[in-house]
Amino acid sequence: MADGVVKYGIIGVGMMGREHLINLHHLRSEGVAVVAIADPHLPSQQEAGRLAHSFDWPLQVFSSHKELLDSGLCDVLVVSSPNMTHFEILMDIISHPKPHHVLVEKPLCTTVADCRKVVDAARSRPDILVQVGLEYRYMPPVAKLIEVIKGGNLGQVKMVAIREHRFPFLVKVNNWNRFNCNTGGTLVEKCCHFFDLMRLFAGADPVRVMASGAIDVNHKDETYDGKVPDIIDNAYVIVEFENGSRGMLDLCMFAEGSKNEQEISVVGDIGKGEAFVPESIVRWGTRVEGRDGVKTLKAEDNRIKFLSAVRAKGAQAPAVDLHDGLISVAIGVAAQLSIEKGRRNVSEK
Repeated sequence: MADGVVKYGIIGVGMMGREHLINLHHLRSEGVAVVAIADPHLPSQQEAGRLAHSFDWPLQVFSSHKELLDSGLCDVLVVSSPNMTHFEILMDIISHPKPHHVLVEKPLCTTVADCRKVVDAARSRPDILVQVGLEYRYMPPVAKLIEVIKGGNLGQVKMVAIREHRFPFLVKVNNWNRFNCNTGGTLVEKCCHFFDLMRLFAGADPVRVMASGAIDVNHKDETYDGKVPDIIDNAYVIVEFENGSRGMLDLCMFAEGSKNEQEISVVGDIGKGEAFVPESIVRWGTRVEGRDGVKTLKAEDNRIKFLSAVRAKGAQAPAVDLHDGLISVAIGVAAQLSIEKGRRNVSEK
């Protein structure tokens, strides 16, 4: 960053990696440049190359993340490769002699054990910032709801209910996202976002998780190398937190006929708040004022950027750190196990 330009590299330039490329282009005026990409998949390399060319951004292209690391070109790396590759890539970044700050897409890793190893390894590198891409915190209506809660408008949070009714998983490179062994399971791959929000709203860590879910509609007629996908497409998950508050997730991935994809309700002892995505509507009110006192607003987009933490050179911690990533995965893993084993699980801290 000697010339004032923060040089980014993107590891994994499939759908998500190219989205990061577009987003970073929007930060160009703030002294950001994407200078390198790494991906073993040639069509993804070519798509990213065409996109970068349209931005007039010359790229160095590598087939492996290790080649990119050794090039010494980058200050910051975005890890947007398939879930099952995160652990190896993160460990290689952390152990590399040149420090690289990291924004890693969710989930941090696909298992709690691998998350813990990354957290432990990162402790030896205080010169590296690692932020986990649990960006639902920064969706405008969710960010506003967080502000309402932190302002004490709801009192002590007692209950959190999150409903995601949406379309099925999209097609990814080589259909890697059709199998639990690659994703960590639907409740890790997709729902770590919501478990992170529950924990943030509750202001406490989880102590118990119970879930019911199944594969009822999606992907049942698909086969890949003779294997049928095993990712669940619907579930109910209940999470109990150490301060006595509770969270509930209602997930359905064959609900395209929904006006909102996410509906979030947070109830405290004096009030209730709600957020709706993509309508970007936030509502909140108090028990005393009742229905007539409910406030409604359209949330504005005012996003927080990882770039500010990078420029602060260690004076500012990442907004979503490795511990946050670990806990969001742990709840998802516990929920997956509850479904598989038919029992209540203690979520690992």
